[in-house]
Amino acid sequence: MADPSSYRPEPGQIPDSPGVYRFRDEHRRVIYVGKAKSLRQRLASYFQDIANLHPRTATMVTTAASVEWTVVSTEVEALQLEYSWIKEFDPRFNVKYRDDKSYPSLAVTMNEQYPRVQVMRGPKKKGVRYFGPYGHAWAIRETVDLMLRVFPVRTCSAGVFKRSAQIGRPCLLGYIGKCSAPCVGRVTPEEHRELAEDFCDFMAGRTGTYLTRLEQQMHEAAEEMEYEKAARLRDDIGALRRAMEKNAVVLADATDADLIAVAEDELEAAVQIFHVRGGRVRGQRGWVTDKVEAVDTAGLVEHALQQLYGEEKGEAVPKEVLVPVLPEDTGALGQWLAGRRGSNVSLRVPQRGDKKALMETVHRNAQQSLALHKTKRASDLTTRSRALEEIAEALELDGAPLRIECFDISHLQGDDVVASMVVFEDGLARKSEYRRFQIKSFEGQDDVRSMHEVVSRRFRRYLQEKLKTGEWSPEDGEDPVTEDDGRPRRFAYPPQLVVVDGGQPQVAAAKRALEELGIDDVAVCGLAKRLEEVWLPGEDDPVVLPRTSEGLYLLQRVRDEAHRFAIQYQRNKRGKRLKSGPLDEVPGLGESRKQALVKHFGSVKKLRQATIDQICEVPGIGRKTAETVAAALAQAPPAGPAVNTATGEIMEDETPAPAGAASERGTEL
Repeated sequence: MADPSSYRPEPGQIPDSPGVYRFRDEHRRVIYVGKAKSLRQRLASYFQDIANLHPRTATMVTTAASVEWTVVSTEVEALQLEYSWIKEFDPRFNVKYRDDKSYPSLAVTMNEQYPRVQVMRGPKKKGVRYFGPYGHAWAIRETVDLMLRVFPVRTCSAGVFKRSAQIGRPCLLGYIGKCSAPCVGRVTPEEHRELAEDFCDFMAGRTGTYLTRLEQQMHEAAEEMEYEKAARLRDDIGALRRAMEKNAVVLADATDADLIAVAEDELEAAVQIFHVRGGRVRGQRGWVTDKVEAVDTAGLVEHALQQLYGEEKGEAVPKEVLVPVLPEDTGALGQWLAGRRGSNVSLRVPQRGDKKALMETVHRNAQQSLALHKTKRASDLTTRSRALEEIAEALELDGAPLRIECFDISHLQGDDVVASMVVFEDGLARKSEYRRFQIKSFEGQDDVRSMHEVVSRRFRRYLQEKLKTGEWSPEDGEDPVTEDDGRPRRFAYPPQLVVVDGGQPQVAAAKRALEELGIDDVAVCGLAKRLEEVWLPGEDDPVVLPRTSEGLYLLQRVRDEAHRFAIQYQRNKRGKRLKSGPLDEVPGLGESRKQALVKHFGSVKKLRQATIDQICEVPGIGRKTAETVAAALAQAPPAGPAVNTATGEIMEDETPAPAGAASERGTEL
């Protein structure tokens, strides 16, 4: 491990100008590439006290043995050079996106004499037009099959094409009219290329002009009594419309845009991209990455833009790119994208309307992609076994923890404190064994005392089940009793490992609870969210599992499931406690109609401003009830924040909640 001070540049050596820098290890391998507006300021930030650095940054600077830099004229040049060096050196500490699955694209090989339409995967090739990517190869083939009757472009392989040319007979597609048969000279190379270009224009979204031209030709053929030609054109138009319908309209203004969303945790991030052309979703793709450097959401977006458009030019770069947050160097990125496209590109965050709604859909896909990436290995028995073995080895357990119980605390600024207990057996969730606990509120937000209480209660019940009169005694040395169906009693089956959501304080509280009950055969550990460190009782330093460890993935899944279960219970409990204020005092007004009123007007404040006739418009509200509601609201003093009784959420146009009220231990509710 190198000391960063051993290779720190002398003061004044580093220029105060834009540039790109490279950290190298002792073997001269490039391990990190970065860019900066000011090389002097950026590099100085790496050579401060290691204790003040992010742990991932500290690991990088202690692995490096030297640093070098290259000065450029503008930030745009720095962006281009950084992308080139990352592609060239593949540094281990840079964020590297990898496809979360292999997405097929529809490709047209415009670099060949007779362009071919085909399904392609993998890296893009020069001179080939790509459309997509698509979710499934069969979706491409269905689209192509509909398009070939209008654009009979070659789809055969080089071997089939050469064979047909030798024997002078086209393949089956040539006989049924779904190929123009350039192999036997039915069309010239120029005519076939024109067909391929029309195919590409239609797939690129320029559909309106082509359909209008076909409709005009159909009407002209009908007027000239060429009914067979008119019928053929009619069928062609129908086929093209069916091909268009396979892509749902999501933006009514025929927008060309790419929407990028990010879902992340402390260790990994998932990126989802929707490609919208002509207002329709033409393709979707996703990436996942390890967060090997200290990077925030804005940095992840910047890296995604570089990877997505680094090899693209022209119309492959859309007019508009929508992102969840703007990167730091928005101006430079905008210029870089404009240079790739050849015209201005709008880079912005959608604030309202259809684009914001579509961005939320893309974000949900990113969340699902991250969750799938983390859990897809859980169904593999070999992987689960390896995960349990890694946990046992890391925690120095006597055997694999076949039953793991995890506890988490959830509250809203100290109110409605609840706890969850989730159970994983053989690496799989056992939801029938989940339990929920109500915790008495302590003064302040005392998660440590809450953790001590819930662990004590769970294992006190375990001891009570074991010590039932006539069923078991400590001298018997037998398994806990079972109920009539042969299943263990609710708390009678102990875990081999207790996991708590938290760090050293929570682990110490859980261990103390077990010791007070005389239980010494259950291991305890904690998983801290910030760096995903595993804490053991009485240890000053955490156990750090590799990011690729199956054991760490399993512990994360257990912890995240306990967190989800606790938050769900806390939300339900809070929703029952919060009411609709003045509406609760209206005689004869039940929950269903209160919910209907609040949903219709959006809040109690707007309901208070409504007339009797407007209140009568709500389904189920008659005039007499409307008059009663209006009278009750007129007499009642203005309330605080209105609450949706269906969800328990504070309405947006009322007094905002206190700062931090909608957070639970750093996680938004």
